[in-house]
Amino acid sequence: MAAAAVAVAAKPVMVIGVDDSECAIAALEWTLDQFFSQTVRLHPFKLVVVHVKPSPDVFVGVSGPGRIAGSVETYQALDGDLKRKAARTLKIAREICAAKSVCDVEFEVEEGDARYVLCEAANKHRASVLVVGSRGHGAIKRALLGSVSDYCALRAPCTVMIVKINHPTKTGSK
Repeated sequence: MAAAAVAVAAKPVMVIGVDDSECAIAALEWTLDQFFSQTVRLHPFKLVVVHVKPSPDVFVGVSGPGRIAGSVETYQALDGDLKRKAARTLKIAREICAAKSVCDVEFEVEEGDARYVLCEAANKHRASVLVVGSRGHGAIKRALLGSVSDYCALRAPCTVMIVKINHPTKTGSK
């Protein structure tokens, strides 16, 4: 009976996907301002910030690290760079959360394709909401590159909030 009471009292989970892009950082800041501001006494969600580190295999290619110019050393150097980038991204996310007095946050680094990993993280944490930023690519770029936000909106096991930052128009500005 006590376990049931604890389960009822648990907060819903919000997962936020972050990378080093301006859009992802802006989405984190916007979400914290809207749902975790200091004016809100009880934060409505438990927060999980997830950074998805691409696998070095994506950059090396399917032939494997032994068949490219730099071999295993190149693969290891690339993996090290990706790990350092992930650490920097989470450091920025931690600093933003601390600056906004959001302390009850889990930070995770997962490896793989962001589309799949974010949906898996939402499933793993039984998230009520998954937040992703939108880079604002047009239809052609989205078709060629794939859109993390489109994929998550269609396949995540929870509500997906896509945060789009407004960029000033380049035409007509001096």
